Amino acid sequence: MNLVVIGAQWGDEGKGKMVDYLASEADVIVRFSGGANAGHTIVHGERTYKLHLVPSGILYPGKTVVLGSGMVIDPQSLFQELADLEKEGVDWKGRVLISSRAHIVLPGYKELDKRQDSQRKKPIGTTGRGIGIAYSLKSSRDGIRMADLDDDNRLSLLDDSDRSFLEEYRERLKEMMVDITSFIHGSSPERMLLEGAQGVLLDLDLGTYPFVSSGYSAAAGASLGAGIGPRQIDGILGVFKAYSTRVGNGPFPSEFTSDRDGELEHRIRDIGREYGATTGRPRRCGYLDLVALRYACISNGLDGLILTKIDVYDSFDEIQVCVGYEIDGKQYRDFPVSVKDLQKATPVLKKFAGWKKDVTGIDSYEQLPEEVKEYISYIEDFTETPVTVVSVGPERSQTIIRQELWTQY
Repeated sequence: MNLVVIGAQWGDEGKGKMVDYLASEADVIVRFSGGANAGHTIVHGERTYKLHLVPSGILYPGKTVVLGSGMVIDPQSLFQELADLEKEGVDWKGRVLISSRAHIVLPGYKELDKRQDSQRKKPIGTTGRGIGIAYSLKSSRDGIRMADLDDDNRLSLLDDSDRSFLEEYRERLKEMMVDITSFIHGSSPERMLLEGAQGVLLDLDLGTYPFVSSGYSAAAGASLGAGIGPRQIDGILGVFKAYSTRVGNGPFPSEFTSDRDGELEHRIRDIGREYGATTGRPRRCGYLDLVALRYACISNGLDGLILTKIDVYDSFDEIQVCVGYEIDGKQYRDFPVSVKDLQKATPVLKKFAGWKKDVTGIDSYEQLPEEVKEYISYIEDFTETPVTVVSVGPERSQTIIRQELWTQY
């Protein structure tokens, strides 16, 4: 069975924890897109791991993880991350593979990335890690793939500094390379987990273009990144938070404003620790946007939703969610394509009673306060998608499973 997990918002939804949870029962874990701009935080007991390129399943002994064809990989960042894992006692050697079709991020891409964004009339807010440049060169057919490490003709097109940089990592990378399609077909894993990066609303085609990532964050990218056909995908799960966050510039209709919401953004950010795992930047925070979430469900064919950080609302008297947009005096329930419309949109809000109870120790759905269950039921009705998992804290054990996840949907 092949199961896909994607972010159903603007990233930072808690995918790392859920991939880690599911990886314990998977044979192979494939990260199908993105680069070192992604950040997954995983809590194992007293230890917290922050992963950027390596799939989350690496923390389980005996599991094979693959950096897929849709990724753009900075060798320096990759080997630093692997060295950090080794210091933490994680034996990764022989278990981390790289698709030979994945592209390489070269040192010059990073400065070019920052310079291009600073020169835009409306900067996107890139992380400056060269990700967009690598994807741009891939599209223009000027990129360098892992497979090209054995092609002196391709490497001769690079300047001396980039060739020198690659020479340091060349042999180590070649030892880890696989033809991902042949590898998966030949190994025929009984359970394969396909891990996305960022979120649907940052997808190059489905997201709030041009304020998006340069790769594919949507579920459709899983088959491309893993080198398998779309009919081989058996289930798709989307992760979302009990509220919304966004990093960088771009439209965010349900974002908290001080005029309307007072100090709510600071309160949510502090309780939820909403700071980037990769950049440390404070995340923009807002109400759960059900218009956007419903769009993510429809456009990705989500079989189930995974709700995280519900515990952030434990101390609130009431909570509100966005159930529509008001644009130029009219109300809308569908997610607009136009950035202009999204930037003008104000949220139509619906209130729910708070539960005023610590839910972090609850281990069954039945034990959750009625107010939490009413909130979840409304989300399910609005999105027409079941909430199959409820996360009540960062620990793996703080996970309430409502439906068997490794199943044919």
